[in-house]
Amino acid sequence: MKLLAQCKFWCLVCALAFAAMPTLADNTHYCPFFLGAPGGQVPQQRGEITFSPYTHHWSHNPQHKPVLLLALDEALPGNRFCGVSVFSNSFGQPTVYLYAGQQFTGLLGSPKVFLKVTAGILYGYVAPYQDKVPLSHNGFSPALIPSLGYKINTRDSVQMKILGSAGLIFS
Repeated sequence: MKLLAQCKFWCLVCALAFAAMPTLADNTHYCPFFLGAPGGQVPQQRGEITFSPYTHHWSHNPQHKPVLLLALDEALPGNRFCGVSVFSNSFGQPTVYLYAGQQFTGLLGSPKVFLKVTAGILYGYVAPYQDKVPLSHNGFSPALIPSLGYKINTRDSVQMKILGSAGLIFS
């Protein structure tokens, strides 16, 4: 039964992602305007789609399940962005993260290396796993996620998100 629920969840995620793709080509904006930096440089790309097939946990737990993540970001002026990610958490529960963030480019003297920092609200770690994330209340908790990335070309990159004391997620 849990496998059927997971299949339904990922079918819904994929359907939403494909439904959102055509709207990325028009001028509809989903992020609140105030999240962009006033007078900031207008982004060259509309946004970003992220897929993560693998998460490394710092410690082994036999309850851990594979984590799959799909995220959609909208680029904003001043290297800012907002977005939503949906994923199956480490315990197989459908989870959503709504966030806003900032990207810092040109790290370590390389224009290809960047740092992203997101802050937002996470929902999905519910009983019996609600204590697996800090400050959880009824499945909701705040989150702050830094990631280190490398631009392969103008459209593609690889990223490593740091999940505090839990592990790393590669996308």
